[in-house]
Amino acid sequence: MKEEQDPRFQVAKREAWIGVGLVLFNFLWWFGFAYGFGSFPVEDYQYIFGMPAWFFYSCVVGSIVMIVLVIIVVKFFFKEVPFTKEERDEK
Repeated sequence: MKEEQDPRFQVAKREAWIGVGLVLFNFLWWFGFAYGFGSFPVEDYQYIFGMPAWFFYSCVVGSIVMIVLVIIVVKFFFKEVPFTKEERDEK
C-alpha cells in the first residue's frame, strides 16, 4: 500500500522548481550580457557609469532584475505552509 503524501511536499516541490527556473534565468541573463557585450576587444567597449556595458547589464541590472523577480515570485506564487502538527491543526 502506498502512503498518502503530505501536501506540503507538493508545495515545496513546486516552489523548488520555480527557484530552479529563477536560477536558470539569472544565469542566462548574466551569460548573455557578459559574453554578448564582453566578447569585443577592450578598445571597443562602451561604458555606463564608468563600468563596461557588459558588466553593467550582466551584474548591476541583472541583480536588480533578479531582486524584483524574487520579490514578485515570493509574493504571488509561494505559499505559506505550516511546519508543525499544531499549526496544521489550527488551520
